[in-house]
Amino acid sequence: MTATPAPRVTIKDVAARAGVSKGAVSLAFNHKPGLSEATRDRIFRAARELGWAPNLTARTLAGSRVDVVGLAVCRPARVLGLEPWYMEFVSGVESVLAEHSCSLLLRLVRNMDEEIGVQESWWRGRQIGGSILVDFRADDPRVGLAERLGLPVVAVGHPSLTGGLTSVWTDDATAVTEAVRYLAALGHRRIARVGGAAALGHTAIRTAAFDEAAGALAGAWQVATDFSGDAGARATRSLLTASAPDRPTAIVYDNDIMAVAGLSVAAEMGLRVPDDVSLLAWDDSQLCRLTHPTLSAMSHDVHGFGAEVARTLFGVITGEGTAGSHPVPTPVLTPRGSTAPPKV
Repeated sequence: MTATPAPRVTIKDVAARAGVSKGAVSLAFNHKPGLSEATRDRIFRAARELGWAPNLTARTLAGSRVDVVGLAVCRPARVLGLEPWYMEFVSGVESVLAEHSCSLLLRLVRNMDEEIGVQESWWRGRQIGGSILVDFRADDPRVGLAERLGLPVVAVGHPSLTGGLTSVWTDDATAVTEAVRYLAALGHRRIARVGGAAALGHTAIRTAAFDEAAGALAGAWQVATDFSGDAGARATRSLLTASAPDRPTAIVYDNDIMAVAGLSVAAEMGLRVPDDVSLLAWDDSQLCRLTHPTLSAMSHDVHGFGAEVARTLFGVITGEGTAGSHPVPTPVLTPRGSTAPPKV
């Protein structure tokens, strides 16, 4: 006997389950104003329980914008694939998009001009409902682009870099200062920082904060890289090849990949961590807890950060959110086995 197929779930079923009208369900899934957050959440919960999702093709033909959020990243694919920060960030973004039956359109670009072209094409072609902008620079041209197009965006960056765009950001300057003060409190007077790409705004903020925090030290070094493990290893090797009185006793890294690479270089050079040199990473991914010794880090909930960025973007798209600057908790110091007082 052939089984009778289960009846197809419709928007009417979702409305009945949530105790609202079909129009309210449409408002919720089109991210339009007019519903309370409690009602919106009830509708999404009912849809999940029934296994229902809107027909995006039909909505596009009806003139609605496709439920897609754009993210263009100017990083080589091989570097991005190894970067725990971006994997965690995208995971956080996706966790919120899934609640809204939305998708992420990710594009890797070679330079700023290409990204500007991509963002404009996405918006004019009605491929996205809004976009997440990352890796801001001084006088970033995307600020003017978003304003000119009327493109709903959330800028991931310090307000000093993002103009009048709604932004979500961490206080990198305070975190760098805390890292230097912690190492100085352990007794380190020669501290280095292996930073990211010099052109990036958040790198410049960290660089300035390090200069200020390290001003009273006997020695301070900063090396710019491209965030890759190879570049981190080269920078570490150059810092540690000097004789003991002229090399740093502690190194701060702008990401965890470079810190892990630095740990390997120290071992290669016969230096013990933390007896001969202390290492401190940024972001605190699982990598930091798998090394020996485990890496001290400036811990940051990157998944939660990505989720907050996505929630803020939906607020911009619907007009229900709060514009302006949205700081999230500053990365906090998590001491582990890779930092200790210097051997005198």
